[in-house]
Amino acid sequence: MSHHLPDTKIPAPCIVNTGIIVNKLDMKRLLADLGRVHYIYTQEDKLLSEGEGDVMEVFANPQRSTLVANSALYLNVESFDYLELKQSPQQETYFDLMQEGMCLRLIPLSTPLQERKQRQWNVSAIEAMMDEVLAARWDAEFDDDCSDSF
Repeated sequence: MSHHLPDTKIPAPCIVNTGIIVNKLDMKRLLADLGRVHYIYTQEDKLLSEGEGDVMEVFANPQRSTLVANSALYLNVESFDYLELKQSPQQETYFDLMQEGMCLRLIPLSTPLQERKQRQWNVSAIEAMMDEVLAARWDAEFDDDCSDSF
Protein backbone atom coordinates (compact mmCIF):
# COMPACT_ATOMS: atom_id res chain seq x y z
CA MET A 1 0.00 0.00 0.00
CA SER A 2 1.45 3.36 -0.94
CA HIS A 3 0.57 6.68 0.60
CA HIS A 4 0.72 9.71 -1.59
CA LEU A 5 0.88 13.22 -0.29
CA PRO A 6 -0.92 15.83 -2.33
CA ASP A 7 1.26 17.96 -4.60
CA THR A 8 0.75 21.17 -2.69
CA LYS A 9 3.58 23.63 -2.55
CA ILE A 10 4.24 25.48 0.65
CA PRO A 11 5.48 28.98 -0.10
CA ALA A 12 8.85 30.07 1.19
CA PRO A 13 8.65 32.20 4.33
CA CYS A 14 8.44 35.96 4.08
CA ILE A 15 10.21 37.62 6.99
CA VAL A 16 10.03 41.38 7.39
CA ASN A 17 12.23 42.94 10.11
CA THR A 18 11.39 40.31 12.76
CA GLY A 19 11.45 36.53 12.75
CA ILE A 20 13.60 33.42 13.02
CA ILE A 21 15.84 32.23 10.19
CA VAL A 22 17.18 28.67 10.27
CA ASN A 23 18.29 28.31 6.65
CA LYS A 24 22.08 28.82 6.55
CA LEU A 25 21.99 30.38 3.08
CA ASP A 26 19.40 32.94 4.21
CA MET A 27 21.48 33.67 7.30
CA LYS A 28 24.54 34.20 5.11
CA ARG A 29 22.65 36.53 2.77
CA LEU A 30 21.42 38.68 5.66
CA LEU A 31 24.78 38.94 7.37
CA ALA A 32 26.80 39.56 4.20
CA ASP A 33 25.49 43.13 3.92
CA LEU A 34 26.69 44.08 7.39
CA GLY A 35 29.63 46.44 7.70
CA ARG A 36 30.42 48.04 11.02
CA VAL A 37 28.53 46.58 13.98
CA HIS A 38 28.25 46.80 17.73
CA TYR A 39 28.41 43.25 19.08
CA ILE A 40 27.29 41.83 22.40
CA TYR A 41 28.24 38.25 23.31
CA THR A 42 26.24 36.66 26.14
CA GLN A 43 25.81 33.24 27.69
CA GLU A 44 22.57 32.61 29.59
CA ASP A 45 22.02 36.42 29.62
CA LYS A 46 25.44 37.01 31.24
CA LEU A 47 27.64 39.48 29.37
CA LEU A 48 30.89 37.88 28.19
CA SER A 49 32.13 40.45 25.69
CA GLU A 50 31.06 43.64 23.96
CA GLY A 51 32.58 45.96 21.39
CA GLU A 52 32.56 47.32 17.86
CA GLY A 53 34.00 45.79 14.74
CA ASP A 54 33.73 45.25 11.01
CA VAL A 55 32.19 42.14 9.50
CA MET A 56 35.06 40.95 7.33
CA GLU A 57 33.67 37.62 6.10
CA VAL A 58 30.48 35.56 6.31
CA PHE A 59 30.73 31.88 5.41
CA ALA A 60 29.30 28.41 6.07
CA ASN A 61 31.87 25.75 6.95
CA PRO A 62 31.43 23.20 9.74
CA GLN A 63 35.22 22.89 10.07
CA ARG A 64 35.90 26.57 10.78
CA SER A 65 35.15 28.85 13.72
CA THR A 66 33.40 32.15 14.11
CA LEU A 67 36.09 34.61 15.19
CA VAL A 68 35.77 38.02 16.82
CA ALA A 69 39.09 39.72 17.53
CA ASN A 70 40.95 42.94 16.84
CA SER A 71 37.74 44.75 15.78
CA ALA A 72 37.12 42.18 13.03
CA LEU A 73 34.30 39.62 12.81
CA TYR A 74 34.54 36.44 10.76
CA LEU A 75 31.07 34.89 10.98
CA ASN A 76 30.47 31.21 10.30
CA VAL A 77 26.72 30.58 10.11
CA GLU A 78 27.45 26.92 10.96
CA SER A 79 28.43 28.13 14.46
CA PHE A 80 24.80 28.98 15.20
CA ASP A 81 21.48 27.15 15.39
CA TYR A 82 19.46 30.07 14.08
CA LEU A 83 19.38 33.81 13.55
CA GLU A 84 16.62 35.87 15.12
CA LEU A 85 15.75 39.24 13.61
CA LYS A 86 14.49 41.71 16.18
CA GLN A 87 13.68 45.40 16.31
CA SER A 88 14.69 47.95 18.89
CA PRO A 89 12.14 50.42 20.31
CA GLN A 90 13.54 52.87 17.72
CA GLN A 91 12.49 50.40 14.96
CA GLU A 92 16.09 49.50 14.08
CA THR A 93 16.68 45.87 13.14
CA TYR A 94 19.37 43.83 14.88
CA PHE A 95 20.52 40.23 14.63
CA ASP A 96 20.75 37.61 17.39
CA LEU A 97 22.87 34.61 16.39
CA MET A 98 21.83 31.83 18.78
CA GLN A 99 23.63 28.64 19.85
CA GLU A 100 22.65 26.66 22.97
CA GLY A 101 22.25 29.52 25.45
CA MET A 102 24.88 31.68 23.74
CA CYS A 103 23.93 34.79 21.81
CA LEU A 104 26.06 36.93 19.55
CA ARG A 105 23.99 40.08 19.01
CA LEU A 106 24.96 42.25 16.04
CA ILE A 107 23.65 45.80 15.96
CA PRO A 108 24.40 47.44 12.60
CA LEU A 109 26.05 50.84 12.76
CA SER A 110 25.37 51.47 9.08
CA THR A 111 22.85 50.36 6.47
CA PRO A 112 23.61 48.19 3.42
CA LEU A 113 23.07 51.25 1.20
CA GLN A 114 25.61 53.26 3.22
CA GLU A 115 28.06 50.35 2.97
CA ARG A 116 27.63 50.13 -0.82
CA LYS A 117 28.13 53.88 -1.19
CA GLN A 118 31.28 53.69 0.97
CA ARG A 119 32.65 50.79 -1.11
CA GLN A 120 31.82 52.67 -4.34
CA TRP A 121 33.51 55.81 -2.99
CA ASN A 122 36.60 53.74 -2.12
CA VAL A 123 36.69 52.28 -5.64
CA SER A 124 36.23 55.73 -7.17
CA ALA A 125 38.97 57.20 -4.96
CA ILE A 126 41.38 54.41 -5.91
CA GLU A 127 40.60 54.91 -9.61
CA ALA A 128 41.21 58.67 -9.28
CA MET A 129 44.53 58.09 -7.50
CA MET A 130 45.60 55.61 -10.19
CA ASP A 131 44.73 58.17 -12.89
CA GLU A 132 46.90 60.77 -11.12
CA VAL A 133 49.80 58.33 -10.71
CA LEU A 134 49.66 57.30 -14.37
CA ALA A 135 49.38 60.91 -15.53
CA ALA A 136 52.35 61.89 -13.36
CA ARG A 137 54.36 58.95 -14.72
CA TRP A 138 53.52 59.85 -18.31
CA ASP A 139 54.49 63.48 -17.63
CA ALA A 140 57.80 62.32 -16.13
CA GLU A 141 58.48 60.04 -19.11
CA PHE A 142 57.58 62.85 -21.52
CA ASP A 143 59.92 65.24 -19.68
CA ASP A 144 62.70 62.61 -19.81
CA ASP A 145 62.16 62.12 -23.53
CA CYS A 146 62.28 65.88 -24.13
CA SER A 147 65.46 66.35 -22.08
CA ASP A 148 67.24 63.55 -24.00
CA SER A 149 67.14 65.65 -27.18
CA PHE A 150 69.51 68.28 -25.76
